[in-house]
Amino acid sequence: MEAPLQTEMVELVPNGKHLEGLLPVATPTAGNQRVEGPGRSCVEGEGFLPKSPSKEPHFTDFEGKTSFGMSVFNLSNAIMGSGILGLAYAMANTGIILFLFLLTAVALLSSYSIHLLLKSSGIVGIRAYEQLGYRAFGTPGKLAAALAIVLQNIGAMSSYLYIIKSELPLVIQTFLNLEERTSAWYMNGNYLVVLVSVIVILPLALMRQLGYLGYSSGFSLSCMVFFLIAVIYKKFHVPCPLSPSLGNMTGNFSLVEVIKEEAGLQVETEAAAFCTPSYFTLNTQVATDQGGGSGPGERVRGCSDTESLFCQTAYTIPIMAFAFVCHPEVLPIYTELKDPSKRKMQHISNLSIAVMYVMYFLAALFGYLTFYDRVESELLHTYNKVDPFDVLILCVRVAVLTAVTLTVPIVLFPVRRALQQMLFQDREFSWLRHVLIAVGLLTCINLLVIFAPNILGIFGVIGATSAPCLIFIFPAIFYFRIMPTEKEPARSTPKILALCFAALGLLLMTMSLSFIIIDWISGTSRHGGSH
Repeated sequence: MEAPLQTEMVELVPNGKHLEGLLPVATPTAGNQRVEGPGRSCVEGEGFLPKSPSKEPHFTDFEGKTSFGMSVFNLSNAIMGSGILGLAYAMANTGIILFLFLLTAVALLSSYSIHLLLKSSGIVGIRAYEQLGYRAFGTPGKLAAALAIVLQNIGAMSSYLYIIKSELPLVIQTFLNLEERTSAWYMNGNYLVVLVSVIVILPLALMRQLGYLGYSSGFSLSCMVFFLIAVIYKKFHVPCPLSPSLGNMTGNFSLVEVIKEEAGLQVETEAAAFCTPSYFTLNTQVATDQGGGSGPGERVRGCSDTESLFCQTAYTIPIMAFAFVCHPEVLPIYTELKDPSKRKMQHISNLSIAVMYVMYFLAALFGYLTFYDRVESELLHTYNKVDPFDVLILCVRVAVLTAVTLTVPIVLFPVRRALQQMLFQDREFSWLRHVLIAVGLLTCINLLVIFAPNILGIFGVIGATSAPCLIFIFPAIFYFRIMPTEKEPARSTPKILALCFAALGLLLMTMSLSFIIIDWISGTSRHGGSH
């Protein structure tokens, strides 16, 4: 009779070593090729974790040196993406109460997802997402996890570099107080994105260990704290209401012009109604975004007139569902953690999610209370319509660009690791290979952003597929397969919850893909998301 798929029960002390003699470790049988001994485990992890000279090497024999605080910085930076700029727009479509409920639910689900990953990792003594897939489903599981990580993070890095390409020339133009963009090289986004990639991103991406990026992650988070402070400050200095045509404006207007138009078109009763926040709403009006959005009273993109009552709010659900994407980075950070334990890593994850939860909610709340239904899908663009030469907003744009730039190396690390797992799993660490993969990735992404910016629409489909897999589906099904039935039967409550979690991921994937297809059919595109 064949042995069960998971017969290796390994309890680990914080540094990943066995509690020898306390629990039996079953050896694999001929009928089960996926459950392998320490020798094979070592080969799978050789490229990343140095061997312990004192005993036979094991995948988790790695003395991490990254502190608790630096790990929080790195994970928080991995969570935080450019999507924070679009959360005020999401709140305008849901209302404050519904937004808070959705954000809380997503934060709790993300924490539960990380719990499943860490619990599966502790069972088999592996701290690599791809290897969990290998233990659960063999080579197909490993390749599926690695491919999802590569596609998801390449899409994220492409969007970050595209932001640098499009926004940095505008920042320089505003800084130089130029009315129109010149043909100078420093106003060309293609040159600037390459320059930033070579001078800033590449040196950070060449770090051998993720823990070294803790300082840059801390600085990136401080930039976003500055952004949050500026949003709160502006709430009390931007007049309400603004011009009714703000949602349809495509040019730049000064604050004086906006106030003049407001005085001519608004009455006091209408102004009071407009400046009242919605606490729970299925909004049907929204400001124009950069991708071509609906103006006030216009039909929602991809939605019929009868559907528009709920369709627009439904669009925000998948956007918010991916607001805490950090799962490809969790296990690499766990590997490098000083004195690691599952409990300690869960605390790091919970603290990182809690910090970003507070920042997300405050940025969304005060951004929404500044512009109400006139807020755009990219918050800073709305401030730019009020006063394009505002010094504070200029500084905020620089801070956001800095934060986005410093996030790219964090996102690149799991991609390089996944590629090494797929292509060079039996090789020792090589600086040449380490450098070449980083240079190759950045080169390819720069070429995509410069010569094929429309490819970002394809990455939207990829993100809608890979993100639910990494956040919901893979952690749940890996846990279901890896957790021995002797410890938790298939019909036990934890495993039933895991399957329900996977089903939720499938639902969100279906919603995201459906909305993207609807947008394509209607000839429009909707931008948003956390990354």
